[in-house]
Amino acid sequence: MTSVRRRAVQHRSVATHRSWAWRVGLVLALGTGSIGCRSTQERPAGESFPDAEAPADREAPGSDDPGPGDGETSSRSGQELLPGIEANGRIPKVELPSELEHPERWRYVPEGRLIPGNLFDRFLVSSFIVPLFFFEEDIGFGGGVSITDIDFRNQRRREFASINLSYTTEGQQSYRMRWRRWLHHRDLEKGGVIQEERSHITASLGYTKTLTRRFFGFGSRAPERSESSYTSEAIGGGFSWQQTFPRTGDDFVIGAGVGLEHRDLARGRVSGVPSTDDAFPVVFRDADSHDSLTLTGGLRWDTRDSQHLPYRGTTLGVGVYSQPLQTDSDAGAIFSLDGSGVLTVPPLLHDGGDDDEEHPPTDSVAVGGFLASTAGELPFWALPSLGGSDTLRGFIGNRWTDRAAWHSSVEYRFWAVPRGITITRRVRIERLGLALFADFGSVARRVDRLGSARIRESYGVSLRATFDRQALFRIDIGRSPEGVNLTIAYGLSF
Repeated sequence: MTSVRRRAVQHRSVATHRSWAWRVGLVLALGTGSIGCRSTQERPAGESFPDAEAPADREAPGSDDPGPGDGETSSRSGQELLPGIEANGRIPKVELPSELEHPERWRYVPEGRLIPGNLFDRFLVSSFIVPLFFFEEDIGFGGGVSITDIDFRNQRRREFASINLSYTTEGQQSYRMRWRRWLHHRDLEKGGVIQEERSHITASLGYTKTLTRRFFGFGSRAPERSESSYTSEAIGGGFSWQQTFPRTGDDFVIGAGVGLEHRDLARGRVSGVPSTDDAFPVVFRDADSHDSLTLTGGLRWDTRDSQHLPYRGTTLGVGVYSQPLQTDSDAGAIFSLDGSGVLTVPPLLHDGGDDDEEHPPTDSVAVGGFLASTAGELPFWALPSLGGSDTLRGFIGNRWTDRAAWHSSVEYRFWAVPRGITITRRVRIERLGLALFADFGSVARRVDRLGSARIRESYGVSLRATFDRQALFRIDIGRSPEGVNLTIAYGLSF
């Protein structure tokens, strides 16, 4: 995931809790992590950049809803619950077309997870309508709805769309839309479809007004007492493209994106801390009323068996996030180098499935990291930052900010309930698991000063659930010297 990815600020429908706050509703919106710019402070209102991994999606029972005796008998567990799915949730492997260059990079969706009909016909199978209710002292009572359709327009999982709407009594609000189409998709003769997950196009549009953004100043030694808050109001949209080359499913992945955005800042609403325009008046003024044209791009070498939930393989990539045109004719860019490695390890709490199974339960150890540096001028909210959902997860989002940053993580990922939980005859959580993680990183004015910057660290545990290999949700509980931070997110952090 080449990057200085702009996946930072509470992205993929991420909710970071630091004070007393209760929320009711499961957030099933999608994040995405491909090529773009990483760990900058704020995500564009329209999620304009190619930085998130929306599910290549599967999940939907067949139109005839056959009963437990209607499917053909499996050699492992007897009767099928739905076409291509056994009663315990196991999905037997199928024969793929012989001409596929990299069959391990095509995701198989059994016919039992493909059901026609409108949004309500497919509810909790390939469509999700989730009411959201929450309260926080600084933003008031709020509510909204998240609508996710992973089989948009009944294209047999070729398209995805989501709409997320929310509003609070104090005026915080968010309205976002996202659409994605995968470029390589095939129907199989014996039922089901396969999809090459690396190549796709994405479009997005949105408006957000957030009352409680934080800024602590610059550098790795910015004290916690320097916390300030500001209101960010942004409208934007964009388009991105990602493609393997030279052939479908090959190791090299290239991507590019374009976006437009207008952002206004105002006084913050966090109780007990100063507003950013009082604490950092010059920085605030230079970042207010900001118009920008954003261009992103990246190239990576990627041998992983999956982008969304890999069990083996490595990545090495370069990326750029740039604002070539912005207010006052300034120009700036963030350049990054990143890499990761995933190694399969012996199973801890299960038998590891078998070779004839599609997506068997697999435990792994993963290591990842990035280095980012800024050239030219960018507003403070667009600079590299650490803390929140993907980096230094024991700290609040955007805790550490400057023009250069590095970060590394290590995770031990293992499945605790390898066959998941059946919710209804058609809907099941595929599997439940845990991860132990440790994060390290720092920021500085320049790359050559990162060596003398103070290294920050956090560690914790993550609870994880999948509906299929392309739809992982996590709850990260991170601890740092400044306390405990809870994050709910879609997809892995790296």
